[in-house]
Amino acid sequence: MDINILAIESSCDETSAAIVQNGKVLNNIIATQSVHEKYGGVVPELASRAHQQHIVPVVEQALSDANISKKDLKAVAFTQGPGLLGALLVGSSFAKSLASALKIPLIGVNHMQAHILAHFIEDPKPNFPFLCLTVSGGHTQIVKVNDYLDMEILGETKDDAVGEAFDKIAKIIGLPYPGGPMIDKHAKKGNHEAFQFPETEMPGFNYSFSGIKTAVLYFLQNNSQRDSNFVSGNLDDICASVQHRLIMTLLQKLKKASKHTGIKEIAIAGGVSANSYLRKILAETGEELNWNTYIPKFEYCTDNAGMIAMTAYFKYQKQDFLSMDAAPIPRMKFSIDKNS
Repeated sequence: MDINILAIESSCDETSAAIVQNGKVLNNIIATQSVHEKYGGVVPELASRAHQQHIVPVVEQALSDANISKKDLKAVAFTQGPGLLGALLVGSSFAKSLASALKIPLIGVNHMQAHILAHFIEDPKPNFPFLCLTVSGGHTQIVKVNDYLDMEILGETKDDAVGEAFDKIAKIIGLPYPGGPMIDKHAKKGNHEAFQFPETEMPGFNYSFSGIKTAVLYFLQNNSQRDSNFVSGNLDDICASVQHRLIMTLLQKLKKASKHTGIKEIAIAGGVSANSYLRKILAETGEELNWNTYIPKFEYCTDNAGMIAMTAYFKYQKQDFLSMDAAPIPRMKFSIDKNS
């Protein structure tokens, strides 16, 4: 009998639903929210309202496209955290109501764990153990992955996540939201050696990105005082130089972790893994250091229900279910418990 699981993702500003059947993700429906663009960032209340509008249509489309009815489902999964509380509530409330009505199990998924397990949606798939650099707007972590549900954080940011640093620096430069992709776009036309920005030294495999944000602010203020057209006249080079510093900071700690653990199976995950320069540098570093590198398709880098579905399948096999009184956890942490 087929194991069909409906998965829902609503942690931030993407409403998504997907169906996984016997470990194969059949579809990945995503409704984006453009309402945040004029505010220069995600507005939590508006995100929650948009999720309420989108969740029924995306679920219905996911079921229809997979030619699966609700009675064929064996479980319902949802992003339990981390994320915005209001946004998570929409997804969790819908998932609990549906699972309760159908009398089938409920599966809660850690959003960051799901980003890593997106690597098992399609080939090639990494071998255990592997290191995964998870990079997003809210997180920057180096994770040692021992098995599907056995993961350990080796290092993480102690202030801003790298995605947050991209967006904040883009705002300082004057680029529209979302800023990270805009920096990537302009950087392709620039010279990354044009300007030098400092790297904040952190112990072990940890990161810090607040320092470069401040450095860029003072750099632009000082140069704009002497030349009012400095930013517009050097936009591509500024973006290329900033991006180079951020990406090289990521890779330096990843190389250090690989050397320390002896692991040469290296993956990246999360929204920032869609960055073209990071993908390029990772591939080049992999060739240089004889790594086997793994980079998800673009649609599985950003927030999506496909990765929630894949994780839910592994949790279903271990009968790792939630009770119907389970609540979303906005600051949900990784667990290294093999059954969680």
